[in-house]
Amino acid sequence: MNIKITGSHILALAITAGIAVWMLQGETIVGGQTPENPKPAIAERAETQEAEPFKVSVVTALAVERDQSVNLRGRTKADAIIPIRAETGGILEKRLVSRGDFVEAGDLVCVIASGARQSNLASAKASLETAKAEFDANQSLSEKGFTTDIRMRQLTATLDAAKAQVRQAEIELERVQVKANASGVVQDPIAAVGDVMQAGGTCITLNDSDPMFFTGQVPERAISFVVPGMPAEVTLITGEKLAGKVSYVAPSADAQTRTFATEIELDKADAKMRDGLTATARIILPPTQSFKISPSWISLADNGAVGVKLVDENNKVAFKKLEILSQTNDGFWVNGLAEGDRIITLGQEYVVAGEIVDPIPAEIAKAEVN
Repeated sequence: MNIKITGSHILALAITAGIAVWMLQGETIVGGQTPENPKPAIAERAETQEAEPFKVSVVTALAVERDQSVNLRGRTKADAIIPIRAETGGILEKRLVSRGDFVEAGDLVCVIASGARQSNLASAKASLETAKAEFDANQSLSEKGFTTDIRMRQLTATLDAAKAQVRQAEIELERVQVKANASGVVQDPIAAVGDVMQAGGTCITLNDSDPMFFTGQVPERAISFVVPGMPAEVTLITGEKLAGKVSYVAPSADAQTRTFATEIELDKADAKMRDGLTATARIILPPTQSFKISPSWISLADNGAVGVKLVDENNKVAFKKLEILSQTNDGFWVNGLAEGDRIITLGQEYVVAGEIVDPIPAEIAKAEVN
């Protein structure tokens, strides 16, 4: 049988011969290795990668001075509301002040009709003159031996009683003039002319606003920081700002609100400032050394404690519980850190306490990313 060799047969033979030559010149690879370039197996490479410490970004904690304050809501309060009372009874003849008037201590504010008080004084004075004349006459006789000692003692007692009656009548007459025993602004209740006043009845009422106070409530969580003498700033509902200082802190809490009544004495308050104005106060506390952290650095422990993860001197991860003091627009003020602590700021969710890590300063990590 004759076989005819065509061009396609020749091309196939040429390709086969080329492959054979290439295979004879190559190297045999066993187990993914070559004699000149040995490489670890895939499993070995994975183990090597796991053995390398995980890279985390860290920052060093630095303490800064933090201004602190306790904010309160409350109202203004006059030093005292003082009723000016009559010391004797009678019809109110004059009232010399009106609502809103400012009164100084010692000013005459009301006059009660004297009635029979003037005649009572005249009668007492007459009795005194009689007693004095009889005493003088008997004293001359006593010097001559015509009056006994007992008689002179009786006359002396009569004379002293007459003097006392005169003084009592004078005091009763003086009491018809009611004078203020304090300074302040006149407010209700006040008596009207023609009213029948009783002894102890109120003629006018004074609002003593010197000094003026702010009164508010300090919550129990902040009461340990507030003590008398601390400076404060009070802002009235009108926008006016006044300086002051804490003058009183209640020793016990309100049973309903669990807050402590606190008073702030205002400096240079207007004597006519109104009692009961809505106001806010800021009690300025001494500055403290605290730490400010970003909310993204916060971690939670298994027991729910709030804190951050740190890297110690051996590059081992540790959890530190923190006390959050306050929150601002750009972070938290906290206590619980120490100066120089290295806080994990990136990667903390991928590491656990006790793990060895590779800490990279945050500024270097940021530069590498950029």
